[in-house]
Amino acid sequence: MHLILVINAGSSSIKCALMAIDAQGLVKECARGQVDGIGHEAEFSMRFADGHKDIKEAMPTGVKMSHKEALSVILKSVDDTFGLSALIGAGHRIVHGGPNFVKPTKLDSASIAELRKLIPLAPLHQPHNLAAVESLRELLPELPQIACFDTAFHATIPDIARNFALPKALIEKGIKRYGFHGISYHYIAEAFAHNDPERARSRVIVAHLGNGASLCGMINRQSVATTMGFSALDGLMMGTRTGSIDPAVIFYLMREEKMTPDAVEKLLYNQSGLLGVSGLSNDIRTLRKAAAESADARLALSMFTYRVIREISSIAAALNGLDALIFTAGIGENDPQLRAEVIKGLSHLGLTLNESANSKRDYQISSSTHPAAFVIPTNEEAMIARATLSILPDC
Repeated sequence: MHLILVINAGSSSIKCALMAIDAQGLVKECARGQVDGIGHEAEFSMRFADGHKDIKEAMPTGVKMSHKEALSVILKSVDDTFGLSALIGAGHRIVHGGPNFVKPTKLDSASIAELRKLIPLAPLHQPHNLAAVESLRELLPELPQIACFDTAFHATIPDIARNFALPKALIEKGIKRYGFHGISYHYIAEAFAHNDPERARSRVIVAHLGNGASLCGMINRQSVATTMGFSALDGLMMGTRTGSIDPAVIFYLMREEKMTPDAVEKLLYNQSGLLGVSGLSNDIRTLRKAAAESADARLALSMFTYRVIREISSIAAALNGLDALIFTAGIGENDPQLRAEVIKGLSHLGLTLNESANSKRDYQISSSTHPAAFVIPTNEEAMIARATLSILPDC
């Protein structure tokens, strides 16, 4: 058996998946796990797809686990179950590729050094992504590692959509819109093309709606517009992030509320969005349950839906029309009420809801066929594994 280890490292957790390669070179998930509580007392879990006993265990009390120690725990479970010799490579989700990393890339000392230069563009994500890369190099120095970038899929966005209305000198320093969730969008583009190749070449909007949320407008499976920009903070309202906000609000908070830049950053990234408005939770399921009793929960849900409808309409204008709308990610795949409200709010684009199909989460959930609405589950791990496998022969 040949396995690829897929790694998505954050500040306090490492999510992973083991993807098996079959005789035809196709990838199939055989395990998924994560270590939660990095920097604190951690817990490790691994769920297997092929009959092996699932793992769930707390790390020793009082031990503050590092990224390297977390990866050691993951590798031990791989070794115990399949043997480390089965690993042929590791694929990493790297949030930021900047202007130059626009395709999967082998990770070596030179590329890691270049990616470190991008930390100021993604200070909350990039250091932790790279910490996992460097830890794995220490633990398994001979194992090829491949980076897949959340920004890469959006390299096709034209300057008219990418550039801010800033002086050219600042644009040339990298202050521009990059877009994120690109690994998910790439997977959806391929999956949709497999199901409906003709429609996939037309004007498609994908709504990646989860705790982090964004939209991507595609023509011929290429990104031409997206809601996230210089950072993953821009665009739609999210679980704990504001989405688009008047920059003058930040100046006001710093001058009048005496907030430091770090405090403002924490507010906008971690204390706003669904959580901030509702005062209850960033989980839309919790807010649905609370909505009957809580006006704030109802307001948060309504604001989220409003922003999705408004931004889809905006991207449809950039595409000069709409042929297909695809819902994906945790909320997009699993919240029929949100999908129904969005489709009804987009009646001006010609979309109509098939209520029965939507409630059952069928593939097509619109009664309209042009444009049509679909639900396609995303699989970033499979996309990373495919990309890693495509580069391994060159390593």
